[in-house]
Amino acid sequence: MNKPDSLIFDLDGTLWDALDTYLESWNLGAKAENLNRTFTRDDLHYVMGWERSKVLDHLFPATSKERQEEIYKTINEYRLKIMPQMGGVLYDGVREGLIKLSEKYRLLIVSNCPANLITEFMKWADIENYITDEMAHGVNSMPKHHNIKLLVDRHQLKNPIYIGDTHGDSLETRKAGLPFVLVTYGFGTSDDYDLKFDDFNAFTDHFLNL
Repeated sequence: MNKPDSLIFDLDGTLWDALDTYLESWNLGAKAENLNRTFTRDDLHYVMGWERSKVLDHLFPATSKERQEEIYKTINEYRLKIMPQMGGVLYDGVREGLIKLSEKYRLLIVSNCPANLITEFMKWADIENYITDEMAHGVNSMPKHHNIKLLVDRHQLKNPIYIGDTHGDSLETRKAGLPFVLVTYGFGTSDDYDLKFDDFNAFTDHFLNL
Protein backbone atom coordinates (compact mmCIF):
# COMPACT_ATOMS: atom_id res chain seq x y z
CA MET A 1 0.00 0.00 0.00
CA ASN A 2 1.45 3.35 -1.06
CA LYS A 3 1.67 6.21 1.41
CA PRO A 4 -1.78 7.85 1.25
CA ASP A 5 -2.52 11.49 0.53
CA SER A 6 -6.14 11.26 1.67
CA LEU A 7 -8.33 9.24 4.05
CA ILE A 8 -11.94 8.44 3.14
CA PHE A 9 -14.05 7.27 6.08
CA ASP A 10 -17.22 5.31 6.45
CA LEU A 11 -19.55 6.86 9.05
CA ASP A 12 -21.58 4.40 11.13
CA GLY A 13 -19.42 1.90 12.96
CA THR A 14 -16.26 3.75 11.97
CA LEU A 15 -16.57 7.26 13.38
CA TRP A 16 -19.57 6.89 15.69
CA ASP A 17 -22.44 4.74 16.96
CA ALA A 18 -25.80 6.48 16.57
CA LEU A 19 -27.90 3.33 16.68
CA ASP A 20 -30.07 4.56 19.57
CA THR A 21 -30.90 7.75 17.66
CA TYR A 22 -31.70 5.78 14.53
CA LEU A 23 -33.87 3.40 16.55
CA GLU A 24 -35.84 6.29 18.03
CA SER A 25 -36.44 7.77 14.58
CA TRP A 26 -37.54 4.44 13.12
CA ASN A 27 -40.05 3.86 15.89
CA LEU A 28 -41.36 7.43 15.78
CA GLY A 29 -41.69 7.13 12.01
CA ALA A 30 -43.42 3.75 12.26
CA LYS A 31 -45.93 5.18 14.73
CA ALA A 32 -46.59 8.21 12.51
CA GLU A 33 -47.17 5.91 9.56
CA ASN A 34 -49.56 3.74 11.62
CA LEU A 35 -47.37 0.64 11.37
CA ASN A 36 -48.06 -2.06 13.93
CA ARG A 37 -44.37 -2.66 14.51
CA THR A 38 -41.67 -1.79 17.01
CA PHE A 39 -38.09 -1.98 15.80
CA THR A 40 -35.25 -3.20 18.01
CA ARG A 41 -31.53 -2.50 18.12
CA ASP A 42 -30.95 -5.95 16.64
CA ASP A 43 -33.23 -5.10 13.68
CA LEU A 44 -31.18 -2.03 12.79
CA HIS A 45 -27.80 -3.48 13.73
CA TYR A 46 -28.35 -6.25 11.18
CA VAL A 47 -28.85 -3.80 8.29
CA MET A 48 -26.25 -1.18 9.23
CA GLY A 49 -24.27 -0.08 6.21
CA TRP A 50 -26.73 -1.45 3.64
CA GLU A 51 -28.04 0.64 0.75
CA ARG A 52 -31.55 2.04 1.23
CA SER A 53 -33.38 -0.30 -1.16
CA LYS A 54 -31.87 -3.40 0.44
CA VAL A 55 -32.77 -2.17 3.93
CA LEU A 56 -36.36 -1.45 2.93
CA ASP A 57 -36.80 -4.76 1.13
CA HIS A 58 -35.49 -6.60 4.18
CA LEU A 59 -37.60 -4.75 6.76
CA PHE A 60 -40.76 -4.34 4.63
CA PRO A 61 -40.69 -7.37 2.28
CA ALA A 62 -44.42 -7.37 1.53
CA THR A 63 -44.69 -3.61 0.98
CA SER A 64 -44.68 -1.81 -2.36
CA LYS A 65 -41.65 0.26 -3.32
CA GLU A 66 -43.76 3.42 -3.25
CA ARG A 67 -45.01 2.70 0.26
CA GLN A 68 -41.50 1.78 1.44
CA GLU A 69 -40.24 5.17 0.31
CA GLU A 70 -43.12 6.98 2.04
CA ILE A 71 -42.29 5.26 5.33
CA TYR A 72 -38.57 5.91 4.92
CA LYS A 73 -39.18 9.59 4.19
CA THR A 74 -41.11 9.94 7.45
CA ILE A 75 -38.43 8.09 9.40
CA ASN A 76 -35.74 10.38 8.04
CA GLU A 77 -37.75 13.49 8.85
CA TYR A 78 -37.80 12.35 12.48
CA ARG A 79 -34.11 11.45 12.33
CA LEU A 80 -33.16 14.95 11.22
CA LYS A 81 -35.33 16.47 13.96
CA ILE A 82 -33.84 14.47 16.80
CA MET A 83 -30.25 14.19 15.58
CA PRO A 84 -29.09 17.59 16.94
CA GLN A 85 -30.32 16.66 20.43
CA MET A 86 -29.59 12.93 20.61
CA GLY A 87 -26.53 12.73 18.37
CA GLY A 88 -24.57 9.56 18.92
CA VAL A 89 -21.46 8.19 20.58
CA LEU A 90 -18.17 9.17 18.99
CA TYR A 91 -15.68 6.36 19.25
CA ASP A 92 -12.78 7.13 21.55
CA GLY A 93 -10.23 9.45 19.97
CA VAL A 94 -12.21 10.20 16.82
CA ARG A 95 -12.57 13.98 17.06
CA GLU A 96 -9.07 14.56 18.35
CA GLY A 97 -7.67 12.15 15.79
CA LEU A 98 -9.45 13.75 12.86
CA ILE A 99 -8.18 17.19 13.85
CA LYS A 100 -4.61 15.92 13.94
CA LEU A 101 -4.95 13.90 10.74
CA SER A 102 -6.42 16.87 8.86
CA GLU A 103 -3.07 18.63 9.16
CA LYS A 104 -1.45 15.88 7.09
CA TYR A 105 -4.23 14.43 4.90
CA ARG A 106 -7.40 15.44 3.16
CA LEU A 107 -10.26 13.80 5.04
CA LEU A 108 -13.53 12.76 3.39
CA ILE A 109 -16.60 10.74 4.36
CA VAL A 110 -18.62 8.36 2.15
CA SER A 111 -21.57 6.51 3.66
CA ASN A 112 -24.68 4.59 2.63
CA CYS A 113 -26.72 6.88 4.88
CA PRO A 114 -29.60 9.24 3.95
CA ALA A 115 -28.99 12.67 2.45
CA ASN A 116 -27.96 15.34 4.99
CA LEU A 117 -26.98 12.83 7.68
CA ILE A 118 -23.22 13.27 7.19
CA THR A 119 -23.54 17.04 7.36
CA GLU A 120 -25.65 16.76 10.52
CA PHE A 121 -23.03 14.44 12.00
CA MET A 122 -20.24 16.90 11.21
CA LYS A 123 -22.17 19.75 12.83
CA TRP A 124 -22.93 17.66 15.91
CA ALA A 125 -19.30 16.53 16.26
CA ASP A 126 -17.98 20.01 15.43
CA ILE A 127 -15.61 18.73 12.74
CA GLU A 128 -16.89 20.62 9.69
CA ASN A 129 -13.64 22.55 9.35
CA TYR A 130 -11.58 19.37 9.12
CA ILE A 131 -13.50 17.45 6.42
CA THR A 132 -12.77 18.23 2.77
CA ASP A 133 -15.94 16.68 1.33
CA GLU A 134 -18.61 14.02 1.86
CA MET A 135 -21.12 11.98 -0.09
CA ALA A 136 -24.16 10.08 1.18
CA HIS A 137 -25.98 7.32 -0.70
CA GLY A 138 -29.23 9.20 -0.14
CA VAL A 139 -28.02 12.06 -2.36
CA ASN A 140 -27.75 10.06 -5.59
CA SER A 141 -28.81 6.47 -4.70
CA MET A 142 -25.53 5.18 -6.12
CA PRO A 143 -23.43 2.37 -4.61
CA LYS A 144 -20.59 3.19 -2.30
CA HIS A 145 -17.83 2.35 -4.80
CA HIS A 146 -19.34 4.90 -7.22
CA ASN A 147 -19.39 7.60 -4.55
CA ILE A 148 -15.87 6.82 -3.44
CA LYS A 149 -14.63 7.23 -7.01
CA LEU A 150 -16.76 10.36 -7.40
CA LEU A 151 -14.85 12.09 -4.59
CA VAL A 152 -11.52 10.70 -5.76
CA ASP A 153 -12.10 12.23 -9.19
CA ARG A 154 -13.60 15.46 -7.87
CA HIS A 155 -10.56 16.19 -5.71
CA GLN A 156 -7.96 14.47 -7.92
CA LEU A 157 -6.80 12.31 -5.03
CA LYS A 158 -3.61 10.43 -5.85
CA ASN A 159 -3.35 7.76 -3.15
CA PRO A 160 -6.60 7.61 -1.20
CA ILE A 161 -7.58 4.79 1.14
CA TYR A 162 -10.99 3.86 2.52
CA ILE A 163 -11.60 3.09 6.18
CA GLY A 164 -14.62 1.05 7.26
CA ASP A 165 -15.93 -1.64 9.59
CA THR A 166 -17.78 -4.23 7.46
CA HIS A 167 -17.19 -6.75 4.70
CA GLY A 168 -19.51 -4.67 2.55
CA ASP A 169 -17.13 -1.74 2.99
CA SER A 170 -14.27 -3.99 1.91
CA LEU A 171 -16.12 -5.18 -1.22
CA GLU A 172 -17.06 -1.66 -2.28
CA THR A 173 -13.53 -0.39 -1.64
CA ARG A 174 -12.08 -3.10 -3.87
CA LYS A 175 -14.57 -2.20 -6.61
CA ALA A 176 -13.33 1.38 -6.35
CA GLY A 177 -9.74 0.16 -6.68
CA LEU A 178 -8.56 1.47 -3.29
CA PRO A 179 -6.72 -0.08 -0.34
CA PHE A 180 -9.04 -0.96 2.54
CA VAL A 181 -8.36 -0.33 6.23
CA LEU A 182 -10.58 -2.21 8.69
CA VAL A 183 -11.54 -0.95 12.13
CA THR A 184 -12.67 -3.83 14.32
CA TYR A 185 -14.78 -1.97 16.91
CA GLY A 186 -17.78 -1.24 14.66
CA PHE A 187 -20.84 -3.12 13.44
CA GLY A 188 -19.22 -5.83 11.33
CA THR A 189 -15.98 -7.45 10.26
CA SER A 190 -14.03 -8.58 7.20
CA ASP A 191 -11.17 -10.89 6.32
CA ASP A 192 -10.17 -8.75 3.35
CA TYR A 193 -8.15 -5.71 4.39
CA ASP A 194 -4.73 -4.14 3.94
CA LEU A 195 -4.43 -2.92 7.53
CA LYS A 196 -6.65 -3.25 10.58
CA PHE A 197 -6.91 -1.37 13.87
CA ASP A 198 -8.72 -2.16 17.09
CA ASP A 199 -9.21 1.48 18.11
CA PHE A 200 -9.12 4.92 16.50
CA ASN A 201 -6.18 6.12 18.56
CA ALA A 202 -4.00 3.36 17.12
CA PHE A 203 -5.22 4.27 13.64
CA THR A 204 -4.37 7.94 14.20
CA ASP A 205 -0.91 7.18 15.56
CA HIS A 206 -0.08 4.95 12.62
CA PHE A 207 -1.02 7.45 9.95
CA LEU A 208 0.52 10.41 11.73
CA ASN A 209 3.82 8.55 11.79
CA LEU A 210 3.95 7.54 8.12
